[in-house]
Amino acid sequence: MSAMSPSPELDPARIVQDAEAAVEKINQARTDIARVIFGQEDVVERTLVTILSGGHGLLVGVPGLAKTKLVDTLGTVLGLNARRIQFTPDLMPSDILGAEVMEQAADGSRAFRFIPGPVFSQLLMADEINRASPRTQSALLQAMQEYHVTVAGHPHDLPRPFHVLATQNPLEQEGTYPLPEAQLDRFLMQIDVHYPDLEAERRILLETTGASEAKPRTVIQPEELQAFQQLVRRMPVGESVVEAILRLVRSARPAESGGDDDITRLIAWGPGPRASQALMLTVRARALVEGRLSPSIDDVLALAEPVLQHRMALTFSARADGHSIRDVIARVKARIG
Repeated sequence: MSAMSPSPELDPARIVQDAEAAVEKINQARTDIARVIFGQEDVVERTLVTILSGGHGLLVGVPGLAKTKLVDTLGTVLGLNARRIQFTPDLMPSDILGAEVMEQAADGSRAFRFIPGPVFSQLLMADEINRASPRTQSALLQAMQEYHVTVAGHPHDLPRPFHVLATQNPLEQEGTYPLPEAQLDRFLMQIDVHYPDLEAERRILLETTGASEAKPRTVIQPEELQAFQQLVRRMPVGESVVEAILRLVRSARPAESGGDDDITRLIAWGPGPRASQALMLTVRARALVEGRLSPSIDDVLALAEPVLQHRMALTFSARADGHSIRDVIARVKARIG
């Protein structure tokens, strides 16, 4: 009896063919984004990795670092219907999800009609999500997790693909509602947005204050993006990469730090299995973005911080001694690096 042939989707030759086509499109998208967003190459890469992995991203940075412009540009380049919500303390769940209104027909009959809220988009920017009340935050985060909303007992599916890029301002914390740890865990990555370097800021001055600015164009269609997301899940992952992910995540937990009492003393609580899942997806997506057919341990090390930093916390004594989450992650990375 002959051996069964592999599924066409898992056929290595088919994966290589699909990956080569995807890499060409992704490179075009990165080139177009770079015409508009200057000096944020790491942020652009991690945001693309987040979307190609099918997840949501949390952008953390001070005002004025082009976070809104990045989301607008991504919406255009990826062909997605993009919307923006400015979160405020008085924002209600219905302002995001939508509501049912009663309408009267010409014959006098009345019926309820659902009016979709801004969450019914393909790329949603949740600006300053920590300014909304916990009730409103939960409404959005439930939609992010379940990909549908329930209004007046009726479910309404969200469009696909559906991605949320939320922002947080790390400076102003007065009058804000920090996201609970269980809700932070819903974000695939926390992407820190830093100040541009000197040459990038020089380009910003010269190219954004003139009579005309570069405009992005649509490079990828939503159907192609969904195909790329499926391709990411089909990409092979070597056993060494799987072991590196397991060692990294498990070493970041206080009870499983491999006998290193010093690290155990610093960590209050660590990442759960969702962090391992996030790394399995994001290392594949990063390999694809960089034109490779399978991820390496370098991808695990590169994405350890954005995947882990919002999924763990330090003890009070560690914070008092001046330790930071990044320092601890660097020490954990050193074990597998």
